[in-house]
Amino acid sequence: MESTHDLLSKSFSMESTHPQGKCKFSMKIIYFSLDYTPHDQRFLTALAASQHEVYYVRLQRGSRQTEDRPIPPEIQQVQWAGGRKPFEWRALPRLAWDFRRVVAEIKPDLIHAGPIQTCAFIAALSGFHPLLTMSWGFDLMKDIERGRWWRFATRYALNRSDYFTSDAFVTRDRAIAFGMQAERTSVFPWGVDLTQFSPEPRQQPVGQEQGFCLFCNRSWEANYGVDVLARAFVRLARLRPDVSLLLLGGGSQGPAIRQILESGGVLERVSFAGQVSQKDLPRYYRMADLYISPSHVDGSSVSLMEALACGLPCLVSDIPANLEWVREGDNGWLFPDGDAEALTAKIMAAIDQRGALLTIGLNARRTAEEKANWPHNVEKLMAVYETLREKL
Repeated sequence: MESTHDLLSKSFSMESTHPQGKCKFSMKIIYFSLDYTPHDQRFLTALAASQHEVYYVRLQRGSRQTEDRPIPPEIQQVQWAGGRKPFEWRALPRLAWDFRRVVAEIKPDLIHAGPIQTCAFIAALSGFHPLLTMSWGFDLMKDIERGRWWRFATRYALNRSDYFTSDAFVTRDRAIAFGMQAERTSVFPWGVDLTQFSPEPRQQPVGQEQGFCLFCNRSWEANYGVDVLARAFVRLARLRPDVSLLLLGGGSQGPAIRQILESGGVLERVSFAGQVSQKDLPRYYRMADLYISPSHVDGSSVSLMEALACGLPCLVSDIPANLEWVREGDNGWLFPDGDAEALTAKIMAAIDQRGALLTIGLNARRTAEEKANWPHNVEKLMAVYETLREKL
């Protein structure tokens, strides 16, 4: 019998995507970001394909490398006081002073900076305009709750920003609540490459050719709730011997997550694939029957968009940003955030309605085509650049 993946790949006729066009104007831009992640690689690749002269300023070098693709050669990486080790607040005066030097030397037409309380805050301290502040989701959904200093940095950066962009309406609303003028905001999902992430015949995990495969590639950090999934899987495994779990990535919660699975006696039914390259990532989505994101905090999740684009039914926590993407029973399902028992029940319900997975997968792909087309969505960023250019 053909799997849902096989049927979906046959019935799917992908909407054509137009190549990203060159901009009709040229600006000197500083792109200032926390680290170098797949998201940064996506933005820098788009900027490299434009006519803009782009300088990349990296605030820190984190303890975990999440992107193995090189920085596009058209991008000029700035050597400065930051970018060599994890960011520390005690280094703020030195970093702010040196960032002013960078701005004075480059003389940019625009600074594009985020997250808000670190990169955008340092950019705002420089006094430069125009400043485009970009939320990364977690900065407005969690970091502003970390204390008075974080709320001060948020207001300071937003009140000195000329424009704001984010990938979800929930973060835009938060920015407005912290002083950003609504008419100087833009929302666009960061999107994915719909040709790379597309429905294909299912590729069964080795040794798990039969049964139902759950997939999660969220980081093993507190924000993303992978421990909730681990507890749910322990419950599920007692009821369904045909279900397996495929996990990617890693993080500081790794020992705790493995302990949950080991003490529950289900470790042998979990595949740990570690960190995989962006090139190989679509293959893992195609191994699964159901994508799960138990995140407590998110903007528009790129991994969720990738799963939708692969035609994979999605089961996600009912946080506000996920509600902008997943419609209950249409392209996936929702469960109460943090509730492992409810998550178990929703997985069981999905398994019991396998006949509906083809239609749900088609609807998932359609959602990605309508909302997550990166070459189309990045044009909105270029339009913001042009708006700011006209104010120069």
